[in-house]
Amino acid sequence: MQEQYRTIAREGVHESEINRSRFICALAPAATEEEAQAFIARVRKEHPAAGHHCFAYVIGADAGVQKASDDGEPGGTAGVPMLQMLTRREVRYTVAVVSRYFGGVKLGAGGLIRAYGGVVGEALDAVGTIVRRRFRLATVTVDHQRAGRLENDLRATGHAVREVRYAEAVTIGIGLPEAGIEDFRAWLADATAGTATLELGGEAYGDG
Repeated sequence: MQEQYRTIAREGVHESEINRSRFICALAPAATEEEAQAFIARVRKEHPAAGHHCFAYVIGADAGVQKASDDGEPGGTAGVPMLQMLTRREVRYTVAVVSRYFGGVKLGAGGLIRAYGGVVGEALDAVGTIVRRRFRLATVTVDHQRAGRLENDLRATGHAVREVRYAEAVTIGIGLPEAGIEDFRAWLADATAGTATLELGGEAYGDG
């Protein structure tokens, strides 16, 4: 697994006007191809009068899935420059759709490539990107007496507390960087006088 990847911070829309043509770029996070295709379909419905809905998406922390479509524009002038902008910015799990309203002036192949790639770059700047880092899911089990203080200590030391469950004992779900697991074990033993247990789970990505 990749140690980290970059993705967009949120869904967003950015518009540019080039030689009287409107280029509206909609960006969205997409965990799967199905999510990407659903977003593309949604944008088509939002802009039924647009002449083209070109798209590109990159799925996977390793950019394993990459798709692009020119949607009727001359081959290689829309989807590919959009995809190249996403990969050049090293953005993953992201779908971009550019809806174009033709303004009567032909841009030529070079102009289209610059327009489609450029509006995706501007949209990325507008919505911003975040880095998600790989971590191990872990569960801390502790008695009720120490649970409140331990939860506060975890948050105070910058650990991502994912969930807290109260039963016979209290379980606190957290995320740990792989390199910090042994240090955390020592800290936990110290913080709870050796009464808490740590169970490691699978891997996931989180904001870092």
